[in-house]
Amino acid sequence: MLAQRLATAAAGIPVVLALILVGGTLYTAAVAVILVLGVLEFFAATDPELKINAHPRLRAVQRPWYRPRLPALIGGASVVLMVAALDSGFDEWSGALVLAIAVTFLFLVLRADPDTGLRDWMWIIAGVTYVGFLGSHLVLLRDLDGDGDWALLAVFSTFAADTAAYVVGRTIGRTYITPAISPGKTLEGTIGGLVTGFAAVFALNWITGLDADAQDLIPLALLLPFVAFVGDLGESLVKRGAGVKDTSELIPGHGGFLDRLDSILFTTPLVYYFVIWAIR
Repeated sequence: MLAQRLATAAAGIPVVLALILVGGTLYTAAVAVILVLGVLEFFAATDPELKINAHPRLRAVQRPWYRPRLPALIGGASVVLMVAALDSGFDEWSGALVLAIAVTFLFLVLRADPDTGLRDWMWIIAGVTYVGFLGSHLVLLRDLDGDGDWALLAVFSTFAADTAAYVVGRTIGRTYITPAISPGKTLEGTIGGLVTGFAAVFALNWITGLDADAQDLIPLALLLPFVAFVGDLGESLVKRGAGVKDTSELIPGHGGFLDRLDSILFTTPLVYYFVIWAIR
């Protein structure tokens, strides 16, 4: 498993780096594709029509991510619309979210099934806001500067924290801290992730040439690995509740796109608003 994870990372990291550096339409399109795959994985794992068997942690049937129900397709289209709207501006982006909420309601009203209407509306809006709204900050953050340095800091500091937590936890982890949500999460691995993430923020500040004042970055360096940890646990909570181990098998050794986005969905908005409110 570790060798497979490393091989995938070796192939994927240069692609992520290149996309952030290039930016523009190519980057926005790539973000849209990744987020749509992630939200379809979310809908497949959490589809309320799926039946749970007698064991609370094992799902009897799991709908493939590539065969979504119509409400999930509406949710996927809403995510694409939100990312595309960012090219026009912040107001258009928030308007796309409002439209997604309204269109989902309209579809369910026209379907006229009160027994499943509220359930499906909450299901779709949860996916659109969790993956689409949070994830579209990847574009907002990239657009903060002309070279994508803040996006590089956010993404690769998160990668560093997640990787350190995994490696340290697998190597020396003994104290399990969240067995009900993430059975493999250890205190040792968590500390390793927090320390590495803290250091990575300052390292990437220097590597990218951002040259932000180190004193100003201390709150971000403290918050980012912790927020990454919370984001990871949040997705684990979703998966445990849905009775699935991974959201898909699209990324060898890592699971699905949502399994790789879990922390980034939260650290990217953190960095974006930190820069807006604290640095600028």
